[in-house]
Amino acid sequence: MIRSMTGFGRGESSSNGFQITVELKTLNSRYLDISTRVPKSIQHHEFNIKEQIQEKLSRGKVHVNVNVEKTKNASPDITYNSDLVQAYGKMLEQMRLLAGIKQPVTIQDILVFDEIFENQEEDAEEIKSIWNCTMLAMDDALDHLNEMRTQEGKELKNDLFNQISDISDMLKNVEGLSAKRAPEIREKLQSRIKTMIVDEKIDAERMEMEIALMVDKMDINEEIIRLQSHLKFFLEALENDEPVGRRLNFLCQEISRELNTIGAKANDSTIAHHIVLGKEKLEQIREQVQNIE
Repeated sequence: MIRSMTGFGRGESSSNGFQITVELKTLNSRYLDISTRVPKSIQHHEFNIKEQIQEKLSRGKVHVNVNVEKTKNASPDITYNSDLVQAYGKMLEQMRLLAGIKQPVTIQDILVFDEIFENQEEDAEEIKSIWNCTMLAMDDALDHLNEMRTQEGKELKNDLFNQISDISDMLKNVEGLSAKRAPEIREKLQSRIKTMIVDEKIDAERMEMEIALMVDKMDINEEIIRLQSHLKFFLEALENDEPVGRRLNFLCQEISRELNTIGAKANDSTIAHHIVLGKEKLEQIREQVQNIE
């Protein structure tokens, strides 16, 4: 199954007054690279988060964002320091008496002291609830992410299949042109031999070398066969259920090598034109393959 390395997934879960949202964004990468942004309360679970992602993703740069919000029914994030409240109340009461102020001390008078408020730490049960919700939201986000990546992978697969088919058709044209050139090659070879026969003097060793060089230079059948094989393997990889991005990238290199060799050996303008078109197709394929897991 072809899957794109780019995508976005979002998952949610709630329990015991907490709403957890997990967002995953993936980009192209040679390896699996995971960066996380999680609340302090579950930072010690970062390794578990990465393990959970590794079970469903094999390549790509993954950005993870975990957001925790408290619902209306949850307790507030802050509390007060009772000792400080008593101390400030007592101090204000003493000041009131010394100043001869008749009005009583009110809560508004005490609230001006910011020190009385403290962040309320989450207890073990709350942290456990947050983590359980995070795992559920992560699974949901991963499913949505892979659904998007799979859908884009289908589009990539169709495009790659068409591009490879175009190169295959081009190769058939090149093969046909190469077969038609056989008489021309034979004529050139005969002409080259005649130029080596002067005054009935024949350099047999040189003639043998020239014949071998020309045959090797003009014959592209071996390269055509190898290229056909690479194209076949490429199409087979597109049907594989495992991640094949690295394999496709390797096959692109092999296809490029054979195209270059055919273009260099053919020594024919028409064949060279077909090879240029094939290289253009391959360049488009390379760009697409970089996005495949």
